[in-house]
Amino acid sequence: MNFKSLEVFYWVVNLSSFNKAAVKLHTTQPAVSQRIAALEAELGVKALDRSSRAIKLTTKGRVLYDYAERFMALHTEMMLKVAEEQAVSGVVRLGVAETIVHTWLVEFLEQVQRKYPNLSIDIVVDITPTLRDSLKSGELDMAFLLGPQLDDELVETTLCSYELNFLSSPSLKPGKEPLSNSDVAAHPLITFPKRTYPYTYLRQELTTPEHGAPRFFTNWSLSTIVRMAEDGFGICVVPRLAVLKEVEQGRLKIRNTQLQLRDLTFAVAYARGSDEPTKLALAKLAGEIAQASMAASPRRRSMRRMAK
Repeated sequence: MNFKSLEVFYWVVNLSSFNKAAVKLHTTQPAVSQRIAALEAELGVKALDRSSRAIKLTTKGRVLYDYAERFMALHTEMMLKVAEEQAVSGVVRLGVAETIVHTWLVEFLEQVQRKYPNLSIDIVVDITPTLRDSLKSGELDMAFLLGPQLDDELVETTLCSYELNFLSSPSLKPGKEPLSNSDVAAHPLITFPKRTYPYTYLRQELTTPEHGAPRFFTNWSLSTIVRMAEDGFGICVVPRLAVLKEVEQGRLKIRNTQLQLRDLTFAVAYARGSDEPTKLALAKLAGEIAQASMAASPRRRSMRRMAK
């Protein structure tokens, strides 16, 4: 019996699937099955009850799983305290929300390449709900997404918070600034979908008995939101740091309003496992870069100048 066999067993149980465990461990379903069979043969016990379609632990299997979990935790502790940066290797499947792509992702990848030359990063850009589901299924190893959320299945740590702004095409004439609530509600609002803070807050603040709710056009794609605003379709609500280029080039204009928006927060999320030392190292690096991007944001630079 070796550590790899315990790792395979751990993930089969955690993901309740031989196929998902194979994806997680970058191997095949037959190889996973062979590992489990060999482990059971060596111990002389049946760890998994195969009498039903769902994966269930036998009595001995539950004992074995407890030990496997402890071995995984001990391995993580050892790697964190002993291993050098050169030992961080392999492939990490990283999911990324589009806002991060438009802010500090390139710098993160460049620093990973310099600091961990034996590590490869596979990037998947998608919406937060899909990234979260992919983490839980084992299709992704970690993700930078909207959060953090209280979720027992994932470890989540705040990375950064970005100022939200109202922006529109310079050709749009929404009214005298600062725009009143009625001025804002008179135009289509383009922002992230219903489960996000911008949508829920704006709907709450701008809905009136006389006129009802404003017109919303929601999308998880930041590029789509920005393009609609650039074309003069309405007013978008997105993090300013993600659209600095569009603002500097005059394609979007920041609109001052009477509404006060709170910042949009992003987190790093991952599932626990034998590769946790790598995830922790990458999460720490991402946090440092994300905090630096916040410190360099236009609002914070302005506040520092005012403080002087």
